[in-house]
Parts: sequence; structure tokens; C-alpha cells
Amino acid sequence: MTEQQPSTRWAELSAGTTGADYAVRFSALAASGQDVHGEARFCAGLLPPPATVLDAGCGTGRVAIKLAELGYRCTGIDLDASMLAEARRDAPELDWQLGDLASFAPGPQFDLVVAAGNVIPLLAPGTLADAVANLAAALGPDGLLVAGFGLVAGQLPRGCPVTSLAEYDAATEAVGLTLHSRQPGWQPQAGPVTGYAVSVHRRR
Repeated sequence: MTEQQPSTRWAELSAGTTGADYAVRFSALAASGQDVHGEARFCAGLLPPPATVLDAGCGTGRVAIKLAELGYRCTGIDLDASMLAEARRDAPELDWQLGDLASFAPGPQFDLVVAAGNVIPLLAPGTLADAVANLAAALGPDGLLVAGFGLVAGQLPRGCPVTSLAEYDAATEAVGLTLHSRQPGWQPQAGPVTGYAVSVHRRR
């Protein structure tokens, strides 16, 4: 995987936010009693350990580290070196890679690839198709691609443009993925998908 740190929407919109800042924020949320592991539990409900998981746009490693604690074999990739520094500090035994989802060369095939935390709309402009193609290429037979992201401005970082479900579905269909399920959040729930969507696509 590449060691370059490219410019993306995250780099433009993070306004100097470092991995340490991000880690402090989520530590405070956890200390206040908020659930910060909904994404990991959702993924764990899709397939049992010791399945292999690629946390795409892993940030400080929150999702991958929790899944590893549950018995999954996890790898994380992110383009922000300061985020990966926090992930490596908290879980040095896991495989953390610096790379851009739109240009990395998928290595081993994974049972599940997860892109949480608005990773999809934070991709660099014009790279959605390439990023989704790479994530699909990282899937093994019957592998699952899970992505959760906001569909309205209020669910996205300030200044981040909306990526519609139609755009995302077109990108997944182009690389041979089919929609398995979709719901309005990471917690088990029914109802219409409006401001946020968690989509699960399966390799055909």
C-alpha cells in the first residue's frame, strides 16, 4: 500500500484536527456513557469471528480495535498519519496501513470491508468510483462491503458535500456488488432511510 498522504476532502475539512484530538473526543463520549461501538456491533452481527475485516478509513482505529477484541482479524487503512499514530499506540499488534482508498492496491481478500464515519463523502472529488472499485477488489467470495454515511448536510462535517445513495449504488453496481440490506443507522432499527444510511453490499 502506498506511503503517500494525498489531499482529500478530509484533509481540507479537518482544519488541523489531529488523531490525538479525535481520540480525546471519543474518549470523552465514552466516558459520558455514550455508545461509541455501534459500528463494530453491527459488523459483528453480519458474520462471526474470526472473519477478516478491513477497516477502510479507520481513523484512530476505534472500529477495528473493538472488532479485534471480539475475535476478528483486522487491518486498518487511513490517509491521515496522525490518526494512524493513535491506532498504533492503542493496538500495536494490528496491521495499520497508510494509504488512499482511491489508489491503494488491495492485498489479501477480506470477509468484510467497513467504511464508517462518513468515509464515502469525505473521499477526494471524483474518486468515488475508484475507491469503491478498490474496496470491492479487497473482498473475498461472498464478501460484504458495509458503508455508513450522512445524506444531508447536518449529518456531515461542515463544508462536506453530500454523496447521494444513487451515486453510491451506481458505483457499487459497476463493480459487481448487489445491495444486501440498508437501514437508517448503526443500531438495529426499522424505518425510512432519510438523513443517514448504513448500506451492506455483497459480492455477486
